Amino acid sequence: MNGQLLTGPNGVAGEWGHNPLPWTPEAEPRKRPCFCGRYGCIETFLSGTGLSLTHKLRTGQQQPAHLIVENARNGDPQAIDTLQQYLEHLARGLAAVINVLDPDIIVLGDGMSNAEQIYRELPGKLASYVFGGECDTPIAKALHGDSSGVRGAAWLANV
Repeated sequence: MNGQLLTGPNGVAGEWGHNPLPWTPEAEPRKRPCFCGRYGCIETFLSGTGLSLTHKLRTGQQQPAHLIVENARNGDPQAIDTLQQYLEHLARGLAAVINVLDPDIIVLGDGMSNAEQIYRELPGKLASYVFGGECDTPIAKALHGDSSGVRGAAWLANV
């Protein structure tokens, strides 16, 4: 914030992955245990592992995230359905961030950030969940792609 790293008094600023996914049916979180010991954390929906779990819950088939994304790109209806559900989950999660912080931009940098469908389809879904019914917040892929988190951690170690 203002050119400075924001950590907060608890050192967890930006750790949104261990909050519950907003607007989620009550039974759904119990299907998604998280390594932190809770259930239904955003992480369990929006990581590559979360996409694979969504696919398994919807189709009964276990597939890695990159294959689901590739199959969706190639027109597989089940993969398309799973990816659309992922985009709905992502829109709900990011809308909560937008509703609280109203950032100038959201930059995605995990493994799922390689799915180009996100940048085409997510902006149109955000307005359904952002307060006021409109959303002009750009969604961008991190400059260093899915290696950005590791690069940031290395940079942080030098601060």
